[in-house]
Amino acid sequence: MEIFINPFAPPSKLHIDNLTKAWNVGRFSKYTLNSVIITVPTAAGVIFLSSLAGYAFGKLQFYGRDILFYVSLFGLTLPFQAVMIPLYYLMLDIGIISTYPAVILPAIGFGLPFGTFMMRAFFKSIPTEVMDAARVDGCSDLQIFLKIMLPLALPAISTLAVLQSLWTWNELLIPLLFLQREELHPLTLGLMFFQGRYTQDYGLIFAGATIMSLPIVGFYLLLHRHFIKGITAGTIK
Repeated sequence: MEIFINPFAPPSKLHIDNLTKAWNVGRFSKYTLNSVIITVPTAAGVIFLSSLAGYAFGKLQFYGRDILFYVSLFGLTLPFQAVMIPLYYLMLDIGIISTYPAVILPAIGFGLPFGTFMMRAFFKSIPTEVMDAARVDGCSDLQIFLKIMLPLALPAISTLAVLQSLWTWNELLIPLLFLQREELHPLTLGLMFFQGRYTQDYGLIFAGATIMSLPIVGFYLLLHRHFIKGITAGTIK
């Protein structure tokens, strides 16, 4: 095989049939659907809750605000491996092992600390005078959040959507632990077991990896302008 002769050289011929074979033999259509079912609610949940928390921590005044914020940041230092055993027994007691919520709920929980940190930083960069003017016009805090802050935060929301979708799409350990039924496996597990069945066929393995990468790359290209704006927000005044 060419890969053993020079792994870094471009192939002498493109074998498009590997993509078709991997898609059909490896059941990647089902795995792709499962990944979408897991990724979309996870990203939406993180964006929704992080936007609310970031707005509260960044713009509202209440007792213990800063303490609660720094406590929430503790989640950034907590690896999933440290809590996966008690979390597994919790899911077992609840009765949701081998269901989509068993993956979605922990993924949202582990995505919230970073999302809250990011959205708080963005909301703090918005001048307070904007909120004061809205209050003069009779807007409540909820109306200010929905009608003013969220539209202004679109670049940050797009950035968070891309990052959280990427992390969830590539997550392996959480679905490996909680999804015991093969028909619920996302692309990461599908590719892992596919590689085990076709260890020697590198063409099929890399075709499967390509199939797994294309949707999330397309999602990034769709939002890349907002993503760049969100990343650079606050660096230029």
